[in-house]
Amino acid sequence: RTHAGGRAMVAAFDTAGAISREIVGHKKKVHSVAWNRAGRKLASGSVDQSARVWDVEHGVQSGKEIELKGHSDSVDQLTWDPSQSDVLASVSADKTLRIWDARAAGGSRCVAKVDTSGENINVAWSPDGGTIAVGDRDDVVSFVDARKHKIIKTTKFPFEVNEIDWDNAGARFYLTTGLGTVEVLEFPSMTAAHTIHAHTAGCYCIAFDPTGAHFAVGSADALVSIWDARESACVRTVPRLEWPVRTLSFSADGTYLASASEDLFIDIADVATGECAHKITTRAASNAVAWSPTELLLAYAGDDKAGEGGGREGTIRIWGKPGARSD
Repeated sequence: RTHAGGRAMVAAFDTAGAISREIVGHKKKVHSVAWNRAGRKLASGSVDQSARVWDVEHGVQSGKEIELKGHSDSVDQLTWDPSQSDVLASVSADKTLRIWDARAAGGSRCVAKVDTSGENINVAWSPDGGTIAVGDRDDVVSFVDARKHKIIKTTKFPFEVNEIDWDNAGARFYLTTGLGTVEVLEFPSMTAAHTIHAHTAGCYCIAFDPTGAHFAVGSADALVSIWDARESACVRTVPRLEWPVRTLSFSADGTYLASASEDLFIDIADVATGECAHKITTRAASNAVAWSPTELLLAYAGDDKAGEGGGREGTIRIWGKPGARSD
């Protein structure tokens, strides 16, 4: 997309027909939201010690969601199995990883509980569905066999480890660090591939473009950097947030990048230019943003408190254009 003079055009988000929905059910603030691979179910994890699965495809109704109970502390992050649409994993400060089957009728839907050494804050699932990585507050990353539900490797890092993830091929494992770097490791050997000096302050979050062209890093310096995934070269930055970046997500075709912080808005950047395509005003600091893998729908949640501007604690919101694709 370029003008006649060669300058890139901004892919402004066409908000005609955009919807905004509130999902109410959690009793305390929500730390994590994630879509399953089909884009039909949305999972959420909360300080109220529960995870929940919402049927977005058939219209979200409060009280109709699946409540996943078992954690004894805050559910800080969750992720779906990329190889199937009904299995998800959640991690908690209660020093466990739990794997759930959202199809299971009645009773406990927890199909496995894996005990870990520390208070868990991050989780990622390898693209082939075979391995789950869990990061804790002590900078230990545990790799769990997703089928046998056993820890197969643990690595203690000598620096602050924040968000973790695999690249789209599953061949390399990325860690954002408190040193302002992104450490790239070969997987499964975990040998160092290279260090990306990404920011002047700690790197908090990372997201991969589903098309494989880019990844993005969010930092304590309030900047979002967008990187060419093949070259590991920074191609542009998004400078519009004023607080440390907490969460990032690319739209399904890689056109848009949502980023959020304690600022009272979510920035939606045009990835090709870094310019602002849209801003979503929020009532509180944001904890999680997640684009649907199939539609131009963004789920997000934050630190809403009861009574503030009519807000409710534990609210999740979905914004965007049902049925629309960004390609």
